[in-house]
Parts: sequence; structure tokens; C-alpha cells
Amino acid sequence: MYTPFDLSHRAVVVTGGNGGIGLGMARALLAAGARVAIWGSNPDKTLRAKATLAAACGDAARVHAFVCDVGDEAQVDATFAASADALGGRVDACFANAGVGGKGTPLVEMTLDEFRRVQRINVEGVFLTFRAAARHMAARGRGGSLVATASTAALEGAARNSHYGASKGAITSYVRALAVELARHKIRVNSILPGWIVTEMTEQSVHNEKFAAAVLPRIPSRRWGEIDDFGGIAVYLASDASGYTTGEQFVIDGGYTKF
Repeated sequence: MYTPFDLSHRAVVVTGGNGGIGLGMARALLAAGARVAIWGSNPDKTLRAKATLAAACGDAARVHAFVCDVGDEAQVDATFAASADALGGRVDACFANAGVGGKGTPLVEMTLDEFRRVQRINVEGVFLTFRAAARHMAARGRGGSLVATASTAALEGAARNSHYGASKGAITSYVRALAVELARHKIRVNSILPGWIVTEMTEQSVHNEKFAAAVLPRIPSRRWGEIDDFGGIAVYLASDASGYTTGEQFVIDGGYTKF
């Protein structure tokens, strides 16, 4: 029987899985049968997400939650090791989804600290997470899937968010390099580029009447994206169905960048 999307024997880590796109991904991965460890930097929010996911999948034993600052090297290495232990000694797919947004700061007013704040999580966080995952997967010798959440800001000019755009552009280049480097270990590496999605990060923008009037007409699907719009791509990239897919960037934006 052909069951490429069956994840009942897969263990998955999702950073930033306590909210937004990461929560949508985790929910779909669990629905497909995976065991999932979510990471978040906010303890209360992370525990609430764990409870929500456990209730949704009906099996609390398949959901694990860890508090981790992905910009901290020691925390990432320790949390990844703890996640692998909780998931039965293995991690088959790792979604580096944790990220922070910019603050709409013009370049001429941006401080070095503000620029570094974004790079620390959005770039260094992905580096540290992927390094831990790649070490684990290469040592196991069974391959795996690494997925980074970038943004359409990597493709378009992110005015007043140049540091955010720079961080996401870096990730797409990083993913392509790792796809080539890690292929010999049977590790696939891909990125997802969301458009305008309703999350805590975008809440002020999408609910701003002037902003919505300017942006919604540019989205062919004529709606904002929802976090559950990322469930399908998460399951695909964690499954055998994507066994020959690596180095790609999947734009999920309702057609925004095409219009």
C-alpha cells in the first residue's frame, strides 16, 4: 500500500511550535501520526500549546514541549538532545521555524543592536538548530529532513524591515548550501517562504484598515493566509513523498509574489 504521508514512525522537532505557523505545522504533523517536540521561548505559552496539541491529536504521549532560546548555543544543543531522548532517541525531521520580526525601523535610524537582535534568532538560531539536527542525523546514518521558515521578504524589498529581509534572504541561501553539503548523508534541506499570514507577528498589520486596503487586492487568493495553510507542506517535507526534494524554496503566499 502506498502511504507516503504516513508519519506514524517519524519523530519531528518544531522550533517556535508554540504559536503561529509553527503551531499549524505541529498540528498537521501530529494528525499525520508523528511524534512531535515543540520548542518555545515563553514557558507559559509553550505549555498551553502542548495542551492544545495534545487535545487535538488525542494522544498526549506524542507531544513534548521544551523551553529554549534558539539564539543560545548551549540551550539549543541541550534542548535538541533532550528532544531526541523524549522522541525515542531519534529526530527524523527538524523545522527551524522560530523567528522574530522587525520593528519597522528605517535604516538611518536602525541601531546595530536592533540589527543583531533579528539576526541572532532568524539566522544564528537556524544555524544552531540545523547544526544540532545535522550532527544527530549524520551520526544515525538514516538521513532526515531539515526545513527552515524564511519569508517572501527574502524575495521582495522589505522597506523599514531591511534587517528582517536580510535575515530571511540569508536563510534561503544557507538552505541551498546545506542541501548540497548534506546530501551525502541523505539529509534533505528546504525552505518555506510564507506571505502575509495571520499570526501574532503580523496582527497589527493585517488588522490595519489602510494596510489591508493596500495589500489584500495584491493577493490573488483575496485573503490572508492562516497557520493551517502550512500543514500540508510540513507533512510533505517530513514524509517519504519528498524523498527527492532538496534545496527548494516553497513560496506559500496566495499568489502575492506573482501579481
